[in-house]
Amino acid sequence: MSTRDVKRRHLMWKAMLVGLVAGVLASAFRLSLTYAEHWRITQIHAHHTWFAAAISIGLAMVGGGLGVWLVRRYAPETAGSGIPHLKAVVLGRQTLRWKRLIPIKFFAGLLAIGGGFALGREGPTVQMGGATGLAVSDALRITPGEGERKALISAGSGAGLAAAFNAPLSGVMFVLEELHGAFTPVVFISAFLACVSADVVARVLTGSMPVFALPIVTPPPLTILPLAALMGVVLGFVGVAYNRGLIASLDWFGKFKRVSPFVVGALAGLVIGVVGYFWPGVVGSGYPLADRSLTGEIAFHWLPLLFLARFVLTLVSYGCGAAGGIFAPILVIGALAGVFIGMVGHNVSPAWIPSVPVFAVLGMGALFAAAVRAPLTGIVLMVEMTGQYNIMLPLLTACLCAYGVAEALHTPPIYEALLERSFPDPAHAHQA
Repeated sequence: MSTRDVKRRHLMWKAMLVGLVAGVLASAFRLSLTYAEHWRITQIHAHHTWFAAAISIGLAMVGGGLGVWLVRRYAPETAGSGIPHLKAVVLGRQTLRWKRLIPIKFFAGLLAIGGGFALGREGPTVQMGGATGLAVSDALRITPGEGERKALISAGSGAGLAAAFNAPLSGVMFVLEELHGAFTPVVFISAFLACVSADVVARVLTGSMPVFALPIVTPPPLTILPLAALMGVVLGFVGVAYNRGLIASLDWFGKFKRVSPFVVGALAGLVIGVVGYFWPGVVGSGYPLADRSLTGEIAFHWLPLLFLARFVLTLVSYGCGAAGGIFAPILVIGALAGVFIGMVGHNVSPAWIPSVPVFAVLGMGALFAAAVRAPLTGIVLMVEMTGQYNIMLPLLTACLCAYGVAEALHTPPIYEALLERSFPDPAHAHQA
């Protein structure tokens, strides 16, 4: 038996342990956010005008202020999604302080997203999952330098995504396609085992239903493929605008580094709280909005305004430095755009475009492919999140068209752009 086989065999149970720990942590974060968002919306609806406004604005300002202050004061690497930081760790550009990162990411994310910031739970669970990989490595006294620790960090990252979405295959694909950008047997096996373990834990603690319930029972007809391709092209441009907008937002908020982080977060929360008073479901993670898109409950004339609101709120929420991911914003914005295009196509030709809700999923996948530039992860993620394999062909069409447009415009993928902005390669910096 070769040394490689022995190391791989010994890594298997360690990866499963990482998945179990990451699954518990991700489930706790998911359940906490679900409760916080439900409580916030319920309180706004339950009170009269002036008090409801005070609740919405007060929660957003206090949550944003405290969340941004925690991040800047104790763990600056927890700002935003945290995925660029994990990429920097895997590349050897940054260290991972898991004892500080996990609690700060958990509570700063809960304060900001629970208060209404238009961010997602997925980035935080990925970063915290990676941190659990290192925590398990330290607990087991794994020797640095042999690649085992990095393999477990990567496995924990995928486990965090798997637990956030009930999507184990997507977690594996994310590790291989986005985090590492290459396939190696050790990374694949560790990520696979960790993602499956985390998914089992998440399903036990949070339920086994798909994240989105898509009312599709028959395969979409081939007649929707031209519109799916056109939608992919349109969302390719939207993805580029989204990426550039995020970077511009970070640059703009970067001008206020000398201002108290609590003040920066509170002012961003003021904007979000005002919007949240009028549309409580538009702020926060946005999953209720995506669900309504899938079920066709949103009137056609509201879709452009809701799309613009989520787009701008995401830029404000992420740019100020709050802890939260961009997975959920991408999915919500893509769903709104997809339903709008699907409704237009259905009104023009009901016979060719019989089902509109499917375009919400196509929009999610297409915008993900354009912004993150990880089309395989996006395709698998959409199938796992909806439990519908029937959408595969139009989903492939939309994602690949969006990917092609984004590549043609020479805009870097969002996580690569964020990586180079926050954690540049020392070698390149020295040469410059």
